[in-house]
Amino acid sequence: MKGRKKDEWEQLRDRLMVTPRLVWDLVDQPTREAIMAYGERYKTFLDLAKTEREGVTEVERLVQKRGFVDLNSKSRGPKSYYNYKGKTIVLTLQGRRPLMDGLRLVAAHIDSPRLDLKQYPLYEDTDLAFLKTHYYGGIKKYQWLARPLALHGVILKADGSRVELKVGEDPADPVFTVCDLLPHLARKTQMDKKVTDAFEGEKLNVLAGSLPLGDKDTKERVKLYLLKFLEDRYGIREEDFVSAELEVVPAGPARDLGWDRSLVGGYGQDDRSCVYAALEGLLTAQKPEYTCLALFYDKEEVGSDGNTSARSCLLEEIVELLLERQKEKAAGRRVLMASRAISADVTGALDPDYPEVHEKRNAARLGYGVSLTKFTGHGGKYSANDAHAEYIAWLRRVFQEAGVIWQASHLGKVDEGGGGTIAKYLAVHGLEIIDCGTPLLSMHSPFEVASKADLYMTFKAYQAFFTAPGE
Repeated sequence: MKGRKKDEWEQLRDRLMVTPRLVWDLVDQPTREAIMAYGERYKTFLDLAKTEREGVTEVERLVQKRGFVDLNSKSRGPKSYYNYKGKTIVLTLQGRRPLMDGLRLVAAHIDSPRLDLKQYPLYEDTDLAFLKTHYYGGIKKYQWLARPLALHGVILKADGSRVELKVGEDPADPVFTVCDLLPHLARKTQMDKKVTDAFEGEKLNVLAGSLPLGDKDTKERVKLYLLKFLEDRYGIREEDFVSAELEVVPAGPARDLGWDRSLVGGYGQDDRSCVYAALEGLLTAQKPEYTCLALFYDKEEVGSDGNTSARSCLLEEIVELLLERQKEKAAGRRVLMASRAISADVTGALDPDYPEVHEKRNAARLGYGVSLTKFTGHGGKYSANDAHAEYIAWLRRVFQEAGVIWQASHLGKVDEGGGGTIAKYLAVHGLEIIDCGTPLLSMHSPFEVASKADLYMTFKAYQAFFTAPGE
């Protein structure tokens, strides 16, 4: 009798209470294999898309292979793309319903924290050549010291010719580094100071060479050697750095992490994990009811300022182009107000070594599926979109019917800090939107960590969103 009573309580508990469960406990063997296969494709994308320009190039290459045509061209078709300035790209997939019924949008950002070279970066000091940098986005500066770094980017010369650089990724390439102070001499300069004071942005200087040119009387001969090398190798001079976008990123590929290979470690998973999930979600969407858009924006990590960011007029332009192509006489504003969207961005996972910064009941956990975040921002819900309950209920139903394993989360304790996404910039158009993305450990570091299970469920979530029917 007591045993039957206990079973009743357990059944009641399972029915009424939320019990977080690992993805691995809920999936069958074929799904496990699909998760691992997805992880391999994802790592390849990370390696080919270490900058926003490279990301756009790779997305464009992949969609062209699947029959997408340039939205600016005379070609017509249900699948198209719009490459904006080589740093932002939009993918469109025509649905069965007219545009005036609204769109399904998944918007992610394709830029990541890094070090950018300054306009005149090359200098010499103590017979060593360095490159001056300005860090981009929110980083812990000390994480970029004493590690192999690569240089990616583009240089535009005054004559209009273009030079593309990628140095430090091939095993035969040299790498670069930012030097750190040895512990024997670091007590007063670093160890006795606050972290924010111990590591200065102006000292994130990249070591680039040490060979001299000329004799001992030649001025700045190590710098001169490198300038001569750059002219011989790439045809560039020092002034050409002014019209360059050169980014210093961690060298080396994304890797399986752990003996069981269940995790992915690598640079730029914020937010290219969501970019790749949205890309695969759109490519595998079959005959959607609503026209679908995947938008991969630049500049999110620096506040979404600039004409390639989510604050630009790009979305309105895309809607107008689609209306023209489909010969619909609807107002672009009304199309957007009838639309539903996902702000596809990562969130911080619960770190068991630092539980004091998390509110455990509402923290995302690695391996528990894609995370729904009702609001971001900081204490008091400032600088955030706050999704409506009706929209969340609809999305829960979509995920449930598609077998998506998900969790609800909030980034950190109320007064601990917080973060923002592009959701609030898209919400101004009147569409419904919520943050939904992959949980990460070591977020914003040079080596972020994701669960392959969460990565796969992020893809499944976006795929389900694109193909979900209306009310």
